[in-house]
This record gives sequence, structure tokens and C-alpha cells, in this order.
Amino acid sequence: MKEISKQYAEAVFALACEEGRERAVMEALENAKAVFEQNPEYMELVCSPSIPVAERCEALRAAFEDTLPEMVVSLLGLMCEKGRIRAFSSCVDDYRALLDAREAIVTARVISAVPLTDSEREALTKKLQNKSGSTVLLSCEVDPSIMGGIIVEMQGAIMDGSLRTRLREIKEVMKG
Repeated sequence: MKEISKQYAEAVFALACEEGRERAVMEALENAKAVFEQNPEYMELVCSPSIPVAERCEALRAAFEDTLPEMVVSLLGLMCEKGRIRAFSSCVDDYRALLDAREAIVTARVISAVPLTDSEREALTKKLQNKSGSTVLLSCEVDPSIMGGIIVEMQGAIMDGSLRTRLREIKEVMKG
């Protein structure tokens, strides 16, 4: 399913780039994704084999044509018609990755034992931007089980500076 969502994302991204509307399309895709996440029964309706495909596609068009750009409405209709609408959420994520890559934006997932202060977030963002050479957006999470320090996941790399990991390493050294 992942390869399929990526192909749809690449096609829509190419169209959006041609029109210079990459950001607007991203926002529209995220809005549609939010509708499906907030109303999971709607996804079930547009996937239901007991309803003819044409009716499902028309239901999508009617629901979104007044609020989303035609490009996004057409994407939803095509994915529904081809039986791929369940991949829509992944398609939006893949589109986001394409847009971020084009704009040299990297998302760093940061896990800390306690919430980071604004100044800590700012300092960490600057350090990560210097390290990556890209604009960095932080996605912060709190996990008290790491006891202290932080874990950063960025561009496929994990930098684990958690107290939990340090204590585990010390324990391994003491075991011999």
C-alpha cells in the first residue's frame, strides 16, 4: 500500500508544482485527512463494497467540492474509483515528505522525560539546523520512562542521550 500512496502523492505533487500551489494543496490534503480521522465511519462508507463505486465517488465529490481545490477532490475520486482510498492518509504523509524535501525541511522527533521549555526548544532547533543544514521542525513528546535527557530521531538517525540508556550502558559495563 505504501508504494501506491507514494505514486499518488508524487502525481499530485507534480501537478501542484506546475501550478505553484504546493502549500495550498498540502493544506487541503491535511484538511481532508482530518475529516476522515474525525469521522472514521465516512471512510467505511466510501470503502463499502455494498455501495456502487459511482455513488461512493459522487458522495466524496459532494462532501468536498465546496471546500477543497478541484485537484484534491479529483484525487479523492480517483483513489475511491480505483479502490485505493484507504491509502489516502499515507498519500498525505508522502506528499508532506515531498514538500519538506523540496523546501529542505526536516522533522525531528524529540522525546524528553519532561516537557521542554521554549528556550530549550529554540536551542535544540538551532543545534539540529546547524547539524543538518536544513530547516528543522520539532515534534516533541514526553516519556517519563526515559528518566532524563532526550532522544532525537531525525533523518533516519537516532541520537539517544537518555538517562535510561546511559544507566543500561553502565549496567552492561559492570556485568563485564
